[in-house]
Amino acid sequence: MNFRSVAAAFAASVVMPFTAVQAAELEVTHWWTSGGEAAAVAELAKAFDATGNKWVDGAIAGSGGTARPIMISRITGGDPMGATQFNHGRQAEELVQAGLMRDLTAVAEKERWREVVKPQSLLDSCTIDGKIYCAPVNIHSWQWLWLSNGAFEKAGVAVPTNWDEFVTAAPALEKAGIVPLAVGGQPWQAAGAFDVLMVAIAGKDTFYKVFKDKDADVAAGAEIAKVFKVADDARRMSKGTNVQDWNQATNMVISGKAGGQIMGDWAQGEFALAGQTAGKDYTCLPGLGVNEIISTGGDAFYFPVLKDEEKSKAQDVLAATLLAPATQVAFNLKKGSLPVRGDVDLAAANDCMKKGLDILARGNVIEGTDQLLSADSQKQKEDLFSEFFANPSITAEQAQKRFADIIASAD
Repeated sequence: MNFRSVAAAFAASVVMPFTAVQAAELEVTHWWTSGGEAAAVAELAKAFDATGNKWVDGAIAGSGGTARPIMISRITGGDPMGATQFNHGRQAEELVQAGLMRDLTAVAEKERWREVVKPQSLLDSCTIDGKIYCAPVNIHSWQWLWLSNGAFEKAGVAVPTNWDEFVTAAPALEKAGIVPLAVGGQPWQAAGAFDVLMVAIAGKDTFYKVFKDKDADVAAGAEIAKVFKVADDARRMSKGTNVQDWNQATNMVISGKAGGQIMGDWAQGEFALAGQTAGKDYTCLPGLGVNEIISTGGDAFYFPVLKDEEKSKAQDVLAATLLAPATQVAFNLKKGSLPVRGDVDLAAANDCMKKGLDILARGNVIEGTDQLLSADSQKQKEDLFSEFFANPSITAEQAQKRFADIIASAD
């Protein structure tokens, strides 16, 4: 996509001062539309409105894969919003390079983001040519298996403590009319589940060799073959899910219609909204109970270049507000994610959040694939695993060969 000509059209008329702020309305686009997500977004809006400005909610139904093209089209087409959500990583890279996104370095320096944002990789993902272009708001880790305690009680088996026990329990769940593993139809869900399996089964070093070093030989090798074998088990266990959205799959676990779900920690927001308690109603296994490592991906807000001077000033206020300690606590407690600040009090965190915080404190972390792969390479991976989970005629060996080809050409 060519953004350069669009950028040139903006250049002459844009003013981006960093001075005193007057009240302004800012449209903020995002894809947080499930019940738990909406409750978390309301905390961000409340904090920004308290500054005298106005958050105009621009929620786009569907996943990030649905929302991002709409957001990008608006920005490149001359109809930018005040701020927009992307994931940490390279999703907005071309927009930044085209000059369509605000440089937030002055805000970051004033608010001491380099000192308080942990881990450093979060700001590194916002940094291009030494300048900071986004405000990270949370740490979302993919590496979780969520289990319905009630489903296992109904099936007459103990709640698993790791992936192998979960696979062993699958026949009892099926006999009780329960889908063992809920996997929704959105492509990113299947791809994310495979990434989680890779870290749990093959380990951190292999994960980085594949996604960071783009080593196609490793992707085609014996260690990844083991992962595909486990992914084949997951595919078999997910037969009968018959839902599309991730939160619908989560609701299957909440209602006991499914035994478990591999999903990021944002699933906690849905359990909380349903009034369920970690350790009592549901169980969470970081790293599938096999390898307690979490990814430090998540969400960040970018601020398109605007022609309106007052709105540009308000963008600075919003960026600072998103990382303010009180905002970080209120938002992340409802989102189920971890704060990006290392200096906030999360005494109210539930058992699962405390597990995540402990893993983070021990430094058992990896970067997310959004940080390691371009958006195009991610899309190819998503398409492969969406097809693999939906079509049992594709063998694990065939899927691995296609996966190795994707890694060989990945950027």
